[in-house]
Amino acid sequence: MMQQITVFGYGAVGRPIVEQLTARGDRVRIATRTRPSALPPNVEHLVCDVLDAGDVRRALAGSAQAVLAVGFAYDARLWRRVWPQTMHNLVEGCARAGARLVFIDNLYQLGPQTVSRTEDMPLATTAEKPVILAEVTRIWQAARERVHVAALRCSDFYGPGVAVSHLGANAFGELAKGKPAQLLVPANTPHDFAYVPDIARAAVLLLDTSDEDFGQAWNMPCAPTRTPRALLTLGASALNKRLRIWAVPYALLRPLGLFYRFAWEVADVGFTWDRPYVVDGSKFTRRFGFEPTPFEVGVPATVHAFAKGG
Repeated sequence: MMQQITVFGYGAVGRPIVEQLTARGDRVRIATRTRPSALPPNVEHLVCDVLDAGDVRRALAGSAQAVLAVGFAYDARLWRRVWPQTMHNLVEGCARAGARLVFIDNLYQLGPQTVSRTEDMPLATTAEKPVILAEVTRIWQAARERVHVAALRCSDFYGPGVAVSHLGANAFGELAKGKPAQLLVPANTPHDFAYVPDIARAAVLLLDTSDEDFGQAWNMPCAPTRTPRALLTLGASALNKRLRIWAVPYALLRPLGLFYRFAWEVADVGFTWDRPYVVDGSKFTRRFGFEPTPFEVGVPATVHAFAKGG
């Protein structure tokens, strides 16, 4: 019998997860605040605000599993309110429905590091967004006796259809238009980027695995670490365009944040850009035999999608 899976969120990550699940015949319900303009055939949609516990319970009715792939505006003032409430609602809803939960997470909660980030590092105690996500982590960890949760911790995203990203519309998107790529972060700092189709593959692997692999965090494997400049160079080559980059020097992030909120938010997690940012995904690789997509494949796919208007 086909299982029913509820996917909360239908953005850059939720959409490819839904596509993979429907392609193999799973019954999928999408839960979002507004109905998407286009849905795959035979996919159910339910209006749902993840901040409303009743909405979440209704969205989970009859589901064996759920994926939390929502995104909120990049503002710690909002995150402080919405992220803990969202996780409380999902944990309680899944416990009531008897559903397992795969949470598309990030890694801010591990704070500043000088070595590769691993799943067993302690949770952060400083900076706004890291402390908020540390609280979110504690919420699902505290519920492990009542509900199966697996957190897939992902570095910055990139890929076709990923507009809101350091390598999104302002970078690869502008490059595809023949304009300078715009970066609000240093161009030459080594940094891991997760390819969104890979995130979808990894999420489905977790949905398919046994309960023993839940109750823990998994770092998303990435292709070998490169700098934004190196990836933009690959993109320019794929488009046969000259690379031009406009990048904000790291030292100007906080002063710029006095006038531009997004810069302030990036500065809040400045430890992700003032040194190499490397994620150790070997735990997931060993368990699932997972191979991330090489940048030589993912970057051309991404810039060509932007060139086509996607």
